[in-house]
Amino acid sequence: QAREVVAGYLADGVAVLLEERVSMRRELSALVARSPFGQGAAWPVVETVQRDGICVTVLAPAPGLSGELAAEAEQLGLRLADELGVVGVLAVELFETTDGALLVNELAMRPHNSGHWTMNGAVTSQFEQHLRAVLDYPLGDTRAIAPVTVMANVLGAPETPAMAMDERLHHLFGRIPDANVHLYGKGERPGRKIGHVNILGGDGSDVGIVRERAERAAHWLSHAVWSDGWDGHA
Repeated sequence: QAREVVAGYLADGVAVLLEERVSMRRELSALVARSPFGQGAAWPVVETVQRDGICVTVLAPAPGLSGELAAEAEQLGLRLADELGVVGVLAVELFETTDGALLVNELAMRPHNSGHWTMNGAVTSQFEQHLRAVLDYPLGDTRAIAPVTVMANVLGAPETPAMAMDERLHHLFGRIPDANVHLYGKGERPGRKIGHVNILGGDGSDVGIVRERAERAAHWLSHAVWSDGWDGHA
């Protein structure tokens, strides 16, 4: 069907821009910063998980990413920032193909959703780093402070829960006390990003378990319903 549509456009003399279909394994993000002086810094490359075109979860660092590919992504981000004369934070959204190549999908010249994990999971957060860069201060340390950090976005539910957010937080911290919650002060509406949760995993942590806990916390804050059916009053 797509071929027929394109052929029809071309027959009518309509210019068409086509992109090759990519055999994609997953989406990655390389977050970097650059100062006016030209100093650059890169955080560990992360995996971003999308649902309905929205980033819902970030895994830091990207699980199973080879050291060679991680270094390639970081250097790509730093080179783009340098050649574009970026001042501040730059997020380079990437596709990792099934044959191990990296393709640039999008550039975001600002603190980015894929970098929210740095607020609790890195020595220097993307927000502090952005200010350092803009002020031309020496850039901060970008090392991760935990073997695993998972960020889960809190999205507005189809129907806003009757339970107030303050009460939802009370219940969340009672069950998942190590959840780091960041709320944006926005009104709740379906699909809107109203906050995020960061959870860190220590040595030997299973990224799948940390992810499950972060996503469970975010789901609770969105819906006031535990995704695993847990009832704290039972």
